[in-house]
Amino acid sequence: MQYQIFQVDAFANEVFKGNPACVVSLKKWLPDDILLQIAKENAVAETAFFIQEGDVFHLRWFTPDLEMDLCGHATLATAHAIKSELNYSSDKIYFKTLSGNLFVSFDDDFYYLNFPSRKADKTILPQEIKSALNIQPKEVYKSRDYMLVYDNEEEIHNIQIDRPIFDKINLGTGGVIVTAKGNISDFVSRFFTPQATILEDPVTGSAHCTLIPFWSELLSKKQLTALQISERGGVLSCENNGDRVLIGGQAVVFSKGWFTI
Repeated sequence: MQYQIFQVDAFANEVFKGNPACVVSLKKWLPDDILLQIAKENAVAETAFFIQEGDVFHLRWFTPDLEMDLCGHATLATAHAIKSELNYSSDKIYFKTLSGNLFVSFDDDFYYLNFPSRKADKTILPQEIKSALNIQPKEVYKSRDYMLVYDNEEEIHNIQIDRPIFDKINLGTGGVIVTAKGNISDFVSRFFTPQATILEDPVTGSAHCTLIPFWSELLSKKQLTALQISERGGVLSCENNGDRVLIGGQAVVFSKGWFTI
């Protein structure tokens, strides 16, 4: 059977920037092991699979290693494919996911993800993560992900991970955020996942469910601009709305086609 697939660079306005995600349109769910094999074959950070039922889209996300509970950039990529390539006419897309109901709205060529807020609590850094870092944070928090707070943007640029040590810990669907106040943005970040095929995620929308409430409170700002300063880089427009956050960005299609299995 043939399946339509799109590769989209999310949180970017040109190809080869942002975070690439594959988006696959289905009529019915394939077995989980097949979905995982497709994600491995695509070899990008996330592959999103969706099924449309009327005005609702059922959405799931797979890395090459496991199914995720929430993924921002692949949700943005899916919304862009549905709107720009499949000509969906509504001004909002409703997704049903493992993280509940998610909404994506549009404003010109910007997409705004309405996601649950994941406020982090102070904690102690596990020794495996601490030993894997060349620069130690000044504060440590945790929600789904560990969030490590640093003094400045230069430290975030200079962080290096000793992967053999880092991979001794399994965080499930979680990862490690490193963040600091930005030079030209409100804050910057990077994101690393131990025991994953892809160590550093280029742009991590779901991590901003934790970053936004933290920096919003610290800077006393509801609306913020964020940069994820990975090699590919990404720009995010952020808004703190209490128990929900808005994560805004652009997207561009890199390729599209069909595959048969």
